[in-house]
Amino acid sequence: MKRSWLENNTFHYSEFNNLNRLVEEKQRKNLKISLCLPTLNEEKTIAKEILIMKSELMTRYPLLDEIVVVDSGSTDNTRDIASEYGANVYEATEILPDLENFKGKGENLWKALYITQGDIIVYLDADIKNIHHRFAYGLLGPLLLFDDIKYVKAFYDRPIAIGKSKIRPTGGGRVTELVIRPLFSIFFPELTQILQPLSGEYAGFRELFEIIPFPIGYGVETSIILDIYEKWGLDVMAQVDLDKRIHRNQDTRALGKMSFAILQTFIRRKRKLGLIDFTEDLFDEMIQYNLVKNEYMPDIYKIEGHERPPIIEIPEYREKFKKPML
Repeated sequence: MKRSWLENNTFHYSEFNNLNRLVEEKQRKNLKISLCLPTLNEEKTIAKEILIMKSELMTRYPLLDEIVVVDSGSTDNTRDIASEYGANVYEATEILPDLENFKGKGENLWKALYITQGDIIVYLDADIKNIHHRFAYGLLGPLLLFDDIKYVKAFYDRPIAIGKSKIRPTGGGRVTELVIRPLFSIFFPELTQILQPLSGEYAGFRELFEIIPFPIGYGVETSIILDIYEKWGLDVMAQVDLDKRIHRNQDTRALGKMSFAILQTFIRRKRKLGLIDFTEDLFDEMIQYNLVKNEYMPDIYKIEGHERPPIIEIPEYREKFKKPML
């Protein structure tokens, strides 16, 4: 019986904890590896993330070649702290400044491709409360040890932080289970094997990232999966169990806005890839309601749906990396 993708391409981070072997494979293949941390007001967690990654995966084991922070305009001390702890820090608006500026996580991830050096890019969210260097080496393991794997997603248990000190043992991943998994089940049942498609921790080869578009907002993780699946199929992807990730809790209204952005992205990707006959324009406003002085008042959240093209289409990128136009 043929084994499923879930059986063949799902790993536990402990399978890759021989870091000397990972370093040997990196050196044998003559690869550079960049870690990118997209940030917005992450002063409480950024120092520890950089310190652990730098001490364990640069000083102790030379697995990472650089740690880059791309910031969305933090109003706290995120940038100063990141710089003090040794990261290369950029404001997103300073990268490719001749382009129109947008703000969003996807914008940071896309622009990171221009200022990083790596053949492999590791993206980690900057708000991880239980950061450990497994969050990076666990993702790098399949990319270094298996030639056919080009993109790796994280999955984990998702306890959520309640207030300053309380931890609820489960409850994370609500948008995945209420939005993405139903969509995948209807339109791409094979992709339901990806256990946490919205995880903010993933890694892949530059050669993939540079030829796919990046929505600037919440939908970027969904878009990346759909584009890689459409271009190369599921077999170039893998997923790694990182055990546990503790993160900030968001309220239902915030998750509603996130879901709206992801649904927009999903429909746009299917339409752009020619996978759905959908001719109507999408409404770009999420309408929620607040009770104000005994009246229900609309609270409108607008998403313009901007998307960066494949970065290889940008002349400055092709010149810097000596890349031909596709």
